[in-house]
Amino acid sequence: MYRVVQAPMAGVQSAELAVAVSRAGALGSIAGAILSPDELREQIRSVRAALGDLPFAVNLFSPPYSDFGLYEVVLDERPPVFSYTFAPVDPVLFRERGITVLGTATTAEEARALDVDAVVAQGAEAGGHRGSFLGDELVPLAELIPACAGDTPVIAAGGITTREDVRAALDLGAAGVQVGTAFLFTPECGARPEHLEALRAYDTVVTDAYTGRAARMARTPVIDELMAGPPPLPYGQQRAASAQLGPLYMGGTAASRAREMPAAELVRELLSPY
Repeated sequence: MYRVVQAPMAGVQSAELAVAVSRAGALGSIAGAILSPDELREQIRSVRAALGDLPFAVNLFSPPYSDFGLYEVVLDERPPVFSYTFAPVDPVLFRERGITVLGTATTAEEARALDVDAVVAQGAEAGGHRGSFLGDELVPLAELIPACAGDTPVIAAGGITTREDVRAALDLGAAGVQVGTAFLFTPECGARPEHLEALRAYDTVVTDAYTGRAARMARTPVIDELMAGPPPLPYGQQRAASAQLGPLYMGGTAASRAREMPAAELVRELLSPY
């Protein structure tokens, strides 16, 4: 099982981040959820050309949140790993093509509902969209890891930025970790400086006011305005409406502990407990 997985960050990261992470010995991820099918195919082929036989993952939102055409691209291109979030996805077609399948759960009940090769246990601390599909409970990672433990390996996600965080997750029974916010602070990610500054300057909050689905992000004045406004529109429509007010920045609770460093250096630190 993969010891360190780079969390996919749709709309923020570059494909170069996935390449840098996989080259460093972890599992890099292409964030394909909001790409067009042609864009996703191009990214998969460019990452594969750069990595050769090294593994990488492609992440999508569960239908209908990601275009069905994106699923056809994944099945055609056969990346080593496919990961998803928002709801269960039938793994049969992926496994027939030799693709390892990872799915996100935010509660033990959701973990038991997934047919996957590894469960990404997304704790309350995690940045970005919540993968919830059987409720919206925020379970701290330290509680979620042992609750999800079973025959399927658990990859712990949420608040992990250092080797000590990795060791704590392993001690609780995780087979590996998924890290997102810490990779935002690497140059290969390509996140804008104002994104990093917002995560340093503001606390985070989980709200559906930005996109119509619950997500953790910096609690900027724009988010406060959206949270005080009318109920959000459905996913997609709400994101477009929010963009008219100004930029918004997703990230996790551990952003204040993240440091700016190359992706390979961060991977080495995260892998060092092994």
